[in-house]
Amino acid sequence: MGKTFVFVNQKGGVGKTTSAINIGAYLALEGKKTLLVDFDSQGNMTSGVGVDREKPTVYDLMAGTSPAAEVIRESAIPGLSVIPASIDLSGAAIELVDQEEREYFLKKALAPLQSTYDYILIDCPPSLGILTLNGLVAADAVLIPLQCEYFALEGLTLLLQTVKRVQKTLNPELEIGGIFFTMYDSRTRLAQDVVHQVTSYFKDRVFRTIIPRNVRLSEAPSHGLPICKYDALCVGARSYEKLAKEVLERG
Repeated sequence: MGKTFVFVNQKGGVGKTTSAINIGAYLALEGKKTLLVDFDSQGNMTSGVGVDREKPTVYDLMAGTSPAAEVIRESAIPGLSVIPASIDLSGAAIELVDQEEREYFLKKALAPLQSTYDYILIDCPPSLGILTLNGLVAADAVLIPLQCEYFALEGLTLLLQTVKRVQKTLNPELEIGGIFFTMYDSRTRLAQDVVHQVTSYFKDRVFRTIIPRNVRLSEAPSHGLPICKYDALCVGARSYEKLAKEVLERG
């Protein structure tokens, strides 16, 4: 049975979707059958790998109106599949509010796919609402991208409190898969301080690889390509390749 990771950060613009796409791409290049699950109504993961947002999507899979075989799309990278998202997912958050076992809808939808894929990577919206809660309940481990700035530290504390509550009540098997730094600028003292503080406190929970600021990483999604297909030699690509290998090492 494969392992399911959820990428979570309630702050937007921290490289969460970029990280999910590119780690997934490099896992696939390592021969691991990988499924990306876009669980954000903005659909950035979907368009970031060149897949259209037409129905059926993850919303239809959760609603039971479309089987997985109809929802899953293939990307330009062999072994990397995608369950797309659309704006319909924003309505799902409202529909789930009063339903029983609302936190388990995604978990139930993905359960039949666990044995098919080595890795399932869930990209959640930038919030700690019901959709992100579904992602945390469906996952084996949470991966936390952290931008190197002051407010990121405050956000990390809140996120870890949420993870702890999920572990106590909804998903006792959930682990902290790791924290990794994104958009790192070695020229700033603040970035260095954030890395030092987080690494000192969380120690081996922090990945060794740091993702730097890199314009090629920002350009790749507009072409519908993971960075390994857009510019495999840039510093961003090399960094995500190393990070993906660390994910493999940790299991």
